[in-house]
Amino acid sequence: MTYAEVIGDPIAQSKSPTIHNFWIEKLGIEAEYRATRVEPEGIATYLAERQKDPNWVGCNVTMPLKQMVQPHLHSVEKPAASVGAVNTIYPAFNRLLAGRNTDVAGFLEPLHRELDRSHYFRMARVLGTGGAARAIVSGLAAEGFTIVLAGRDANKARAILAELAPNGEHHAADIAHFAEPTDFAFDDREGCCDLIVNASPLGMRGQPPLVFDWSHAPPGSIAYDIVTDPVSTGFLQNAEAAGFRTIDGISMLIGQAAAAFELFFGHPAPRAHDDELRALLTK
Repeated sequence: MTYAEVIGDPIAQSKSPTIHNFWIEKLGIEAEYRATRVEPEGIATYLAERQKDPNWVGCNVTMPLKQMVQPHLHSVEKPAASVGAVNTIYPAFNRLLAGRNTDVAGFLEPLHRELDRSHYFRMARVLGTGGAARAIVSGLAAEGFTIVLAGRDANKARAILAELAPNGEHHAADIAHFAEPTDFAFDDREGCCDLIVNASPLGMRGQPPLVFDWSHAPPGSIAYDIVTDPVSTGFLQNAEAAGFRTIDGISMLIGQAAAAFELFFGHPAPRAHDDELRALLTK
């Protein structure tokens, strides 16, 4: 039986098996999707073994491996090559391993309705400087956003912006800046698109909370948290309490998984069942 899997360390919290096996069951195909713990020092051995297994059709890659697997691959496709983070690996021609990043498409998917509109200004405050943040910065820059990238190391944030979005007037900041209230008077934001994105693990179960004071968010902002456990994070709860629209991490997770699913199993994900899948993931 063909199989795919998700790798990372830790891996028990991953919702990817639930998503892919749900779609496999809906389509009635002979396949399965697993979760496999792979430590950073075991990447080379894991990939060498899987490459030889004719039943293995690929894997998704989660923390902390997204920025570690590229040297072990034969080829890396855009946007993964520029982002520097791979979240999907599959055996291409002659089972040579290829890497792809579906996080960009998955992140942007729930924003399509907003991005299809014209705006005279788009700004995103992105919190975090890891592999997911790199994908998000790349995707938002391509959509015309001015980006404020915040992390514990502002110099790292500045380097990411210079690498991935060199042509815009973007800004780097210390993430602690957003923990304190501001009395900044925002202008009339009608016709603008403003995002506040948690692209860090902060707020994830077992991690410290993300401290963000919502006085830093312009009126009409959308709060977007890529954390999936818990789904309703403190960041999103506080955003809702402050009157902002929210997007949770399940939206991105389903979007990026759909792109990988078709690559692995040769069938489009049955997205007509998204409501049922979301209920399964959030119960």
